[in-house]
Amino acid sequence: MRAALWAEVVKLAHSTVGRVGSLAVVAGIAVLSGSMLLAAHSDDPQLLAKLGPAATGDWKGFMLAAAQITGAGGLGGFAVVLAWMFGREFGDGTVTGLFALPIRRSTIAMAKLLIYAAWVVIMSVLLAAVLILVGLISGLGPLHHDTWEALARQVALAIMSAAITLPVAWAATLSRSVLGGVSVAIGLVVVAQVSVLAGLGGWMPLAAPALWAVTSGTEVSPVQLSLLIPFAGVATVLTALSWRRMQLDR
Repeated sequence: MRAALWAEVVKLAHSTVGRVGSLAVVAGIAVLSGSMLLAAHSDDPQLLAKLGPAATGDWKGFMLAAAQITGAGGLGGFAVVLAWMFGREFGDGTVTGLFALPIRRSTIAMAKLLIYAAWVVIMSVLLAAVLILVGLISGLGPLHHDTWEALARQVALAIMSAAITLPVAWAATLSRSVLGGVSVAIGLVVVAQVSVLAGLGGWMPLAAPALWAVTSGTEVSPVQLSLLIPFAGVATVLTALSWRRMQLDR
């Protein structure tokens, strides 16, 4: 397992997708959140109406905007990297060499998921740090207890958004392509949006984390939020089994 973990670290660290994905998740979300903060100080009533609760121009509004952007944009950014981690082996033809290694393919799949999880945690914490910097530079003032709670929810939201993308790994494996994984990621975003409009809200694992973050936990119960655990667990098991049963001629 140690060798497999190190190999995945090297692949991700030296990949263009890894670098661009990291920049998109951290800098992209921070820049968009900062843009919404600037818009909140606008005198345009139509623009302020579009911003809704995020138009307060303070830490609360800024963190709400960041949560809204992370709920959709973060999911997409994480999914692209995950799809690449699993799909690249087929696109680059390196999957053939994996059959010659003295390591079970299910172990390789779990190593990919563990490195993905570690990368997600690092990006989530780094994003929170950058958001603090943007807020301080924008003159929002010192951080109070409520702000720290919002930042903790932001970190948790980013991690849970990444957990939602785990079916992408299975899809990239079954389709043997990065595009197959990305297509499923788009589908996950659509299903999440539709489920909110349909009133499923907290009972849909794809939508619960974002709804929990933007409502400060008032509209999503711990039980509803915990449904993400079996959702992610099933996706992980299916991915590992697919790699274990993988055949070169299929």
